[in-house]
Amino acid sequence: MVGGDQIVEQYGRRPWTDFIMRVASYNIRKSVGLDRKRNPERILDVLNEINADVVFLQEVDRRIGERASTLSSELLAQHTDYHAADITIREHSLGWHGNAILVRKEIEFQKAWRIELPTLEPRGAIAADILVAGTTVRCVATHLGLIARIRKAQIKKIANALHLEPDDPPTIIAGDFNEWRKSDIHTELFGDGYKMIDPQPSFHSALPFAALDRIVISKDIEFLKSDVHRSKKSKVASDHLPIWADLKLPQD
Repeated sequence: MVGGDQIVEQYGRRPWTDFIMRVASYNIRKSVGLDRKRNPERILDVLNEINADVVFLQEVDRRIGERASTLSSELLAQHTDYHAADITIREHSLGWHGNAILVRKEIEFQKAWRIELPTLEPRGAIAADILVAGTTVRCVATHLGLIARIRKAQIKKIANALHLEPDDPPTIIAGDFNEWRKSDIHTELFGDGYKMIDPQPSFHSALPFAALDRIVISKDIEFLKSDVHRSKKSKVASDHLPIWADLKLPQD
């Protein structure tokens, strides 16, 4: 720790020889920071600090009008090494219902799809299969509802949607679960094949007290370490702090 800011080990571009990758999840609040300024470049600076290989984003798009994204493909190309899953159904959006999945440019998207969720407000989930070191990895990004019974129904819908897929690759589910309790109910609903990485407080970024942001992985993935990313920029860029985890993929 230096000056209260977190130092994160930086992963450079590297060949996929160790099957280890870093994932991050971040609710960016439409790129509006605690200073009330919409600053997408600042969000991208935070992502570059974390240097993850796969990023799950929430609240990327605005909720009214054209639902335009606060992050664009052009901005990603100019300021980062990421490209986004092609999932949008609106011309000016980056994701769907505010969810987006970013991966490093050398990682290939094999397919991407949307998962409709039962909800009282605009919510959804997106999924993408990516190819990492010759291994297919399934990534699911979501932003769950505010009401507990709705969240349970949404998780069941995601779990059922994954079970309906013809294959069963290593899977990572991440996002803003809106769960204020440090509970294992989510992994119980996803099923025995999943485990939750110990949730840590990431909200509110000014004084974190609630672990709203979660990462769930299938049991064939080895968990190495995780943390909440606290830096000078991340403490102002959104009302959530990003979370990250280092994972080791199964080898054939």
